[in-house]
Amino acid sequence: MSRPVAAVAPITAEAFAPFGTLIARPASIGERSFYSSWLGGDGLSPVLHVNHVAQSALPVTLDSLERHPHAAQVFVPLDVGRYLVTVAPSLPDGRPDLAGLRSFEVPASIGVIYATGVWHAGARVLDRDGAFAVLMWRGAADDDVFTAIEPVDLIDGKVAA
Repeated sequence: MSRPVAAVAPITAEAFAPFGTLIARPASIGERSFYSSWLGGDGLSPVLHVNHVAQSALPVTLDSLERHPHAAQVFVPLDVGRYLVTVAPSLPDGRPDLAGLRSFEVPASIGVIYATGVWHAGARVLDRDGAFAVLMWRGAADDDVFTAIEPVDLIDGKVAA
């Protein structure tokens, strides 16, 4: 029996909206885009770190997801090519809904904010090793929730079409 698959698709603001928002540079010089309404949390403090991620190649097998039930999580690419963002909605009992799992290819010029409580896979970079600045608010005992899932293969949507 073969594993479930999810085809990686190009990211759009509309497709990602149920899971968070995209961070893009403003269209005009001198303009600012604010994302503060996504951030913070009662009794939590901001934590900023930089991570270094090894290159992956499609297909990629996922066997776990994570979520942060108290605050959004921000990923700003520092030194990446393309990268993957994989998200899933929650079932009524709080577990990830694998039937709704979506995987997106994101260009290096776009960051993402995962909304509070959104199930997502760890960062995956495609073209070479990469680095992200990661910002989130922390302070609750269960800031990070990890769960094992039935393995899912992420495949290139251009090849699958």
